[in-house]
Amino acid sequence: MSGRREEPTDDSPADLPSLEKLDSPAGSPPTASLSSLMELENCVSNLSLAHEIVVNGDFRVKPRSPPTDRQDASDHSLLPESKLSLNETICFCLSLEGRVTDAIHRAFWDGLREELSSDPPSYSQAVKLLQEVKTMLGSLLLPAHVRLRSRLDEGLDMELIQQQVQHGALDLHRLAGFVVDMMASLCAPVRDPEVRALRGLEEPVELLREIFRVLELMKTDMVNFTIQSLRPHLLQQAVQYERAKFQQILDQHPASLDNTAAWLQAAAAEEAAALRAQRDAPGPDSRALPSATAILHRAYTRLLHWDPQDPKYPESMLMDRSRLDALGQQLHMLVLGASVLLLTGTHCRGVAFSLQGFVGKLKQTIAALLEGSHAREADLKRALLELGEAVLQQVNEALSTQEGGEFPQESQDLLRGQISDLWKNNNPVRTLIGERVQGFLLATLQGGSAKRRPELHFPLGLVSPELAELGTAFGQIVHFNRTVFGPFYAPILRKLLLPSGESETGEDSR
Repeated sequence: MSGRREEPTDDSPADLPSLEKLDSPAGSPPTASLSSLMELENCVSNLSLAHEIVVNGDFRVKPRSPPTDRQDASDHSLLPESKLSLNETICFCLSLEGRVTDAIHRAFWDGLREELSSDPPSYSQAVKLLQEVKTMLGSLLLPAHVRLRSRLDEGLDMELIQQQVQHGALDLHRLAGFVVDMMASLCAPVRDPEVRALRGLEEPVELLREIFRVLELMKTDMVNFTIQSLRPHLLQQAVQYERAKFQQILDQHPASLDNTAAWLQAAAAEEAAALRAQRDAPGPDSRALPSATAILHRAYTRLLHWDPQDPKYPESMLMDRSRLDALGQQLHMLVLGASVLLLTGTHCRGVAFSLQGFVGKLKQTIAALLEGSHAREADLKRALLELGEAVLQQVNEALSTQEGGEFPQESQDLLRGQISDLWKNNNPVRTLIGERVQGFLLATLQGGSAKRRPELHFPLGLVSPELAELGTAFGQIVHFNRTVFGPFYAPILRKLLLPSGESETGEDSR
């Protein structure tokens, strides 16, 4: 690549500037040292956390809860039995961590109980706990809480407490009561019942243990409140931050875009084939070159149909994979549901569909019976068989209210069979609906006037709210990803779009 940066071409969107040092070297990546791997892990962790905070409006930090042996057993039973997997290893480590943590905590509180029960009682561990409680309460105070901080310093004066211990005058219950009062003035309303419950505890060890538990919850509440307060400011910096962090990863591991390049290349081939088919120009010399935007949109939609067995998921989309997988499942159910509506409407000639409440009830039945059937082919086949019978029952009930309404047995058998055949990926009805939904999603990504979007003909008009919700969620993921990673996509797209042999410098490359 020359030192002079290429001007964007007509086929390259303006928001895809180029970056340097994006070409992956041939061969295996260089061997990384332990320090570089740790630095990379930290970079990836920070990038993932920042991304989750920004894109997930429901993001919350949850209190740390070590897994119990019962939970470990139930989780482990769901894992494949064929070989020891990474998930099984993680599950074993979590189980071990839970047991060790539980044993340490139990030993600590048992030791504290022995100290307080001795004659005379020993308060060495209790004083350390009070110091830690003071620190935790102080972390919950804001700069404006001057009075509360002064009150905390006076109520938990550690020098005075040490003197009381030396003279055998320490009143642990009084100090615990002060702590509970401070917690009541600082906690969120959702914690009021738990703080009130502390006042009913008399046994000192149990009281201190519960104080620590509730304080941990209050710290989590404060963290979540801070995240919500900072989210608008994070949004302003998110794009530059994520882009800079990914560039750091790329500098250390130049091959970190190999899967992304292959993903865009496959999308470019599909888009070029679609253009040739539309223009009836099957020859390889056709000048119908796809645009960078069209390639990106097709690439994004391919993620909704990603084979879970394919390990080469694009690196730039990994942070959104769980969200895209969920949208892919939602899309799968939507296509199946719309296919059932199309078949049903065709066989009963729309008579039942004109009845008030029929469509809504039928959609509820379809959603209920198809729920959870996407994981295994056998589950989908079984669900479609049950759905066929349920649809026939609803149609017959609806037609029975109409004079002369009758659903011929031949039509019933045909509809039942066609619904059961929807499990096949190449089913013509399912393929037709899938293409229409794909067109809607592509039009949604293009944005602009609503007139540019395809009209939702039957049966998609019946599922327009669900389709709009899917399109909105998908569009938000795509827009943010393209804004962040556009500069990384640009050089890859430029190589795909430029005819071989042309210069990559200056305007002559267009």
